[in-house]
Amino acid sequence: MDRNCRGSCILSGGQVHAPLKIPESLHGPIFGLAEDKSGWLWIATVNHVLEVKRSSLLSDNLGDADVREYGPADGLRGTEGVKRDQSVVEDSRGRIWFSTSRGLSVVNPARATLNPVPALIHIETVLVDGKPFDLRKPLRVSGGEQNVTFRFMGLSLANSERVRYRFRLNGFDKGWSDPVAIPEARYASLEPGSYRFRATASNSDGVWNGSEASIDFRVEPTLWQTWWFRLALVLSAGLAIFVVYRLRMRQLTRLLNVRFEERLEEREAIARDLHDTLLQGLFRAAMQLDVANDRLPADSPAKPILQRVIELMNQVGEEGRATIRSLRSSFRSPHHLEKALSQVREEFPGADVDFSIVVEGEPRLLNSIVWDEVYRLGREAIINSFRHSRAKNIEVEIEYAANSLRLIVRDDGGGIDAQVLQSGREGHWGLSGMRERAEKMGAKSVVSSRVGAGTEIELTIPGSVAFDFSPHSPKWFTRLFQRKRERESFAGRR
Repeated sequence: MDRNCRGSCILSGGQVHAPLKIPESLHGPIFGLAEDKSGWLWIATVNHVLEVKRSSLLSDNLGDADVREYGPADGLRGTEGVKRDQSVVEDSRGRIWFSTSRGLSVVNPARATLNPVPALIHIETVLVDGKPFDLRKPLRVSGGEQNVTFRFMGLSLANSERVRYRFRLNGFDKGWSDPVAIPEARYASLEPGSYRFRATASNSDGVWNGSEASIDFRVEPTLWQTWWFRLALVLSAGLAIFVVYRLRMRQLTRLLNVRFEERLEEREAIARDLHDTLLQGLFRAAMQLDVANDRLPADSPAKPILQRVIELMNQVGEEGRATIRSLRSSFRSPHHLEKALSQVREEFPGADVDFSIVVEGEPRLLNSIVWDEVYRLGREAIINSFRHSRAKNIEVEIEYAANSLRLIVRDDGGGIDAQVLQSGREGHWGLSGMRERAEKMGAKSVVSSRVGAGTEIELTIPGSVAFDFSPHSPKWFTRLFQRKRERESFAGRR
């Protein structure tokens, strides 16, 4: 036997199985069953009296019109079956007798024919927050109103108490509701938009009508639900953030300018102190040594030593002058970067080196701090090539690209050992110092070299950092972005 068999089961081909689609009322114990001459089964259960179409039950294809439930409204004395032998029987005249707890009842199947006339349904009223709405006007519900109630009525020519209803709200419900006896549907807190309420009814025999009653309505958005209010809110928030950002950037710019001026004044003071104290003292000592050297006999053993000391002091003096020039450099225009770097050649008047500077692209105005850093890094790379590479040719390339500034210093000298290139020479911080200073201003530095194949130092600075404005961006936006970069670069050096 089928383990799922509860209440009604079917014996077919020597096997018992339970139908898949049967009403809930047939899942309980069955006290009696009889078949009339039209092929309908009359079934009595614990508390139901049912008429079921036999062919549909056997084919497992029961529909709403294939099952009808009878009750006191149909003339039965009761619906509670009695557990006895043959509690439901058919007599010789085709009538069906039921033995119930309230006595005997009889049904004439010839008269209990299915009523094909559908129930008529009509939407009677719509309540918005408990207040009736005039259905002669277009239905508009404001967003502040929370509850919408639909009341409808279905009329059946047989028994109106057996009418059942189904409804759905297009735009809200995913499908039709379960059949209900109460002709009312209530919705709360609907989102703004267009809706259609639909309702349909079945007659007393469970036949659902083909037509339906419907009504269209719209829920209007509240002020804060309108698209223009939300757009205005977003724009206001963006404007507020922009104003705060502008004020903050203006404050930071003033602070940055003050610090930059302090830094320039500090460099000027250092340059003056070096010139007025150290260099002047060094030059006076060199002059005294030079006088002493002239008074020594030509064959004095101290004369070569003294001459070497004088040469070293002169070299240190020249290097000191170059350092002071870099500290007090006032060049700021794009063309002056080329001019400033070309003057490094003058610090090595006796060097037999072919020195050249090439400029690619249209020169553009540079950020003041970036100009200073590029000049110092380029000068250091050129001096290293003059002093240590033993090169015959030194070339400097300045490229003003659309989105970057590139500075390349290359020579054809002896190159740098791979180990030194990787970790630097002990006691010297030239390469590592250049890398650190480049990283602090958001630039990328690459050193390429091989022993006997020369050296190339490339410095690449993003245009958003290097240039004082971008031709592809609004000037005010680029300046704000530039000031942020300047602040980060300045803070990194402090």
